[in-house]
Amino acid sequence: MCSPLSRRGFLAAGSGLAAAAAIPAVSGCSSLASADSDPGTLVVHTQLGTTAPGSATYTAVVKEFHRENPGLRVKNLVNGDDLAQVYETSRLARKEPDVVMVNLYDKTLAWTDVGATVDVRDHLDDWGLRERVLPAALAEWTDGKGRLRAFPYFAANWPVAYNTALLERAGVDSVPTTGDQLIGAARKLRAKGIAPVTVGGNDWTGQKLLAQIIQTFLTPQEARGVYSTGDFSGRGAREGIDYFVALRDAGVFADKAQGLTSDTMTTQYNTEAAAVQSAMSSALAKVPPKTAGHTEVGGWPLAPGAAHDKPTILRSFTLIGFWISPNGVKKLPAVETFVRFMYRPEVVSRFITESGRDMALVTDTVSKEFPLVAKAQQLGGRVGQALLPDLYVPPAATQPLITATSTAFTRGTSAASVRSALESAYRTA
Repeated sequence: MCSPLSRRGFLAAGSGLAAAAAIPAVSGCSSLASADSDPGTLVVHTQLGTTAPGSATYTAVVKEFHRENPGLRVKNLVNGDDLAQVYETSRLARKEPDVVMVNLYDKTLAWTDVGATVDVRDHLDDWGLRERVLPAALAEWTDGKGRLRAFPYFAANWPVAYNTALLERAGVDSVPTTGDQLIGAARKLRAKGIAPVTVGGNDWTGQKLLAQIIQTFLTPQEARGVYSTGDFSGRGAREGIDYFVALRDAGVFADKAQGLTSDTMTTQYNTEAAAVQSAMSSALAKVPPKTAGHTEVGGWPLAPGAAHDKPTILRSFTLIGFWISPNGVKKLPAVETFVRFMYRPEVVSRFITESGRDMALVTDTVSKEFPLVAKAQQLGGRVGQALLPDLYVPPAATQPLITATSTAFTRGTSAASVRSALESAYRTA
């Protein structure tokens, strides 16, 4: 198994001797991406081509791109969750693809800073694309030094989905908006043999929901401090952990949530084995029509004294962007042609209408074939917004935090132990 590449590894690879030493160490990894030096071939490394929503649309628009640009070929390299690892390996070997389509999370947070990808701010302006991007997306993709890491593309709303038919079957006549109501609903659902809140307590979905619940008593500014430093000792963070533990031990989450994954979560909700899930828009797009027909989207219920005045959701504009590599700089005219094509309003609309994707770009298109995605887009002021911690968690702490998340979802684990696990994720990273 290939070991993760560190920030130090990227920096060391900047010198010829270090690079020469580094390449044999990673050459055993399979799927080493290989750039094509042909100026008429643009090598794009993407997750669209797997089961990711939008893959079929991407394949179709690339075919259209080829028809319009007969002298320019897009060669796609497809990876799933291991894309960042594969890209880093290819970059150390100086064989990286020209464009990378991936989210801003974990390893990728460091790419621009260490020269693995380039600042695209000037290109955004030179190519006349700034007005196409939502200001919030530009803010999230811009680092602390004012560099735009990539061209924003996919976004995500992350509300809570409630199966109103299951709630009614259990005798719950309205979507819960407070913790007490959620606990009461969970008891009634369990009495009918229905799992209350399903969650991937053993992966990133559980990590995000845990972070959202902990923020019940934190302002966004306070949450940034907590997740940047890993210090959960403040009053608001401790109260949030206490609230999470109270919900967990009251049976709000599905049985053995600490071992569930995002796939288990979506399966339980889509088959109506569970009544509630915290679901980003790509998951909402997969809810079957029957279940979607009696699903209401809203926010996570609050506790008395919360820092928010409305149930919360998460939003992100960093789901997929177009990153330019150092090799891509050598093919800048081809990269410009490709990105400008992908930014066209009609292309953007296809991802919304055909795949139910939320976009980080300006558009009036609504997901009519994906009603829950559309409902999430229209929540507006009916919900508050918690901070998505991805941009603030140090990359080395990301995976340890998921391990800590599984500990947190294990019933009976004390609030003090949950806090210790979360803080240890930063110390051991």
